Amino acid sequence: MAKIKFTIITLFEDALRPYLETSMMWKAAKNGIVEFGFVNLRDFGLGPHKSVDDTPYGGGDGMLMRCEPIYAAIESVKEKDPSAEVILPTPGGEVWNQKIAQEFASKENKHYIIFCPHYEGYDERIMPLIDHKISLGKYILTGGELPALIMIDSIVRLIPGVLGGEKSAEIESFSDGNNIEFPQYTKPADFRGLKVPDVLLSGDHGKVAAWRKAHEKHTK
Repeated sequence: MAKIKFTIITLFEDALRPYLETSMMWKAAKNGIVEFGFVNLRDFGLGPHKSVDDTPYGGGDGMLMRCEPIYAAIESVKEKDPSAEVILPTPGGEVWNQKIAQEFASKENKHYIIFCPHYEGYDERIMPLIDHKISLGKYILTGGELPALIMIDSIVRLIPGVLGGEKSAEIESFSDGNNIEFPQYTKPADFRGLKVPDVLLSGDHGKVAAWRKAHEKHTK
């Protein structure tokens, strides 16, 4: 198995594939570092219309995702790999950050199932299936596909062998929890009167390192 496998349970696989089949995600999969799989929740829907949602008990607007299809979909994956851990994007979860991404990326031969909710939410009885509840912040999205992509991207790029430079992930923003990376420049040295700092053109690695250290910021 790849170092990390992701199985995404979703109603909208076509919304996910273009991103995961592009750039660094494609490269990581091509090199056998990660593996992406998909499970269509609709395959486990109920009745002739493969229904996955219904009205909430107690009333209210919108529809809730039913627990039966969710259980069936997750169990279909865990039957093949009981050690797989289930991630649920949800407003009540732990707020995602670089440290958590590093923890997920550091575990080799792991299998993560990401369930993508939709509609007004899900039947609370799915919670016994969930290993990790994750929030991206204090806002609501239409579904769990964007959070799934964000989590996957932030994990995969930290796996050794994915980024080009050996220390690329070590010096970037939030690599120590609250740092903001120093400003960076490339050619030309003078663009419309906006010049690259002289120290970066000096060739003096000690001075460059000191400049970068001085210009690194830290968030609160």
